[in-house]
Amino acid sequence: MKNSPLPGSRLGRIGHLGRLAGGIAGGMLGEGLRPLTNGQRPSRQDLLLTTGNIRRVTDRLAELRGAAMKVGQLLSMEAGDFLPPELTRILARLRDDAHAMPLGEVARVLERAWGKGWERRFRRFDFTPVAAASIGQVHRAETRAGEQLAVKVQYPGVKASIDSDVANVATLLRLFGLLPPGMDIAPLLDEARRQLHEEADYRLEARHLTRYRALLAGREGLVAPRVVEEWTGAEVLPMSYVPGEAVDSFAGAPQALRDDLATRLLGLALTELLQWGLVQTDPNFANYRYDRATDRIGLLDFGAIRVYPQAEVEALRRLIAAAVAGDRRAVLAGAHAVGYVAEADPEAYRDAIAELILTAAEPARQPMAYDFGRADLAQRMTARVMELRVDQGFARLPPPAILFLHRKIAGTYLLCARLSARVAVAPLIERALATPPADSLRGAGSRIPESRQANG
Repeated sequence: MKNSPLPGSRLGRIGHLGRLAGGIAGGMLGEGLRPLTNGQRPSRQDLLLTTGNIRRVTDRLAELRGAAMKVGQLLSMEAGDFLPPELTRILARLRDDAHAMPLGEVARVLERAWGKGWERRFRRFDFTPVAAASIGQVHRAETRAGEQLAVKVQYPGVKASIDSDVANVATLLRLFGLLPPGMDIAPLLDEARRQLHEEADYRLEARHLTRYRALLAGREGLVAPRVVEEWTGAEVLPMSYVPGEAVDSFAGAPQALRDDLATRLLGLALTELLQWGLVQTDPNFANYRYDRATDRIGLLDFGAIRVYPQAEVEALRRLIAAAVAGDRRAVLAGAHAVGYVAEADPEAYRDAIAELILTAAEPARQPMAYDFGRADLAQRMTARVMELRVDQGFARLPPPAILFLHRKIAGTYLLCARLSARVAVAPLIERALATPPADSLRGAGSRIPESRQANG
């Protein structure tokens, strides 16, 4: 893991992005001279997405961290099918490529949060992080009482840089023509900005996690960390340490174990969406860790929690029930209620969206266990989306709230595929739809105030 100080000031971060733009332009010029000497006329895209420029973009955004890196991550997951494949690969590398803070910066953040002499609280504090991401990094520690903790430490200045970083990265993408014509990513960027402000609020994450643990109580085989509330602050979030190995590392385990792990996680995702309205929308494989000793899956990272009001949960329940039943007319009505389609959309587009939704529900309409390892569902859906967006010119993205659900569902499906799991999906969905939404959804209001109201 690379160490580098975080450019904290707004001007400093703008300067980094400006140097990145200059480096890309210089790389384009240098790469363009070679084929010209051989009588070739390379396209602008060929010059832009060279190996050197790919490295420049990835390294600079990983060094900046914060919103600059997070926007890259979100674009790779939410709009990756519509971007040039080379750019998608650049952005995908950012998911696990953050630089770590130098030791001195970590110590300064902890002193601000806990005061001088904070280290006396611990028998051991590991300054080398076990993980580094876009907003902060995680350190292991042991208290004087012997409790094992995972301490999340936020990068200094990252919260204040969110708005300018999002605007600057959007400018960079447009400057170099990296977005397909007609694609409006403004709603996605607005949603990214909103989510980033919430992710940078560690007190809000602590409340989300506490509520999630309460909902999870009594559910066998799954565990979430406990927040150490008295030590939690704006920049530091200490939690009980959850042991285990990354779930995807069990891809070579016996079939029965792989099936069981995938069934637990898919069942949990459906419960979050269709019952709780409290969805952890970042299904990064590293967020799920299996502990052989206790036979439990540890659930990590609750910064990307989204709270869906009751009306939205009910609309999604109706849409999914229609898709499982194969009722095209009801699927179209549900797609309109959720926001996939509008009355003004051409009939061909609305029919295509209905077909996509019905295709996504294929595993739930199969009477036997669905073999995710052999299925080509993801490839078929990607091909159809590309045809719609690129070949037929429908470049509009679904509402941001739905895109984050895509992220959750697609990520869970991909994990099931990584495990080559066989899962009886139909009973999981039947059980989730048969159970009424949680009482905590009653009276939930609009999305942004509601997310704080429900936890405060």
